[in-house]
Amino acid sequence: MTPRLALAAIALAGLAACGPIPVEQAERVCLDQARGAAGPRSQVSMGVATDGHRVRPVAGIELAISSDWIAGRDPAQAFDRCVVNRSGQMPTRPLSQQPGWIGRQ
Repeated sequence: MTPRLALAAIALAGLAACGPIPVEQAERVCLDQARGAAGPRSQVSMGVATDGHRVRPVAGIELAISSDWIAGRDPAQAFDRCVVNRSGQMPTRPLSQQPGWIGRQ
């Protein structure tokens, strides 16, 4: 087998691994996409750190803003689109009935 043919075979094998996932798995993964479309998420952390000799305060801020939220997309539409893209199928139930979804009412 030539080196080019071997590389092509490896690339095709890698692409095959990127195929659709089961719809139930896609629904679990896509909840995060829907949460992002519902609004920005933030996290603030505070604590102390020590290097064995001194103690110092530590703080952090994290802000996540989704392009779905910026575009004004409905979280349910973002969820549906994500599930279809990942599984090739529509969700088995709407976003509002997904376990773990706490969104806008």
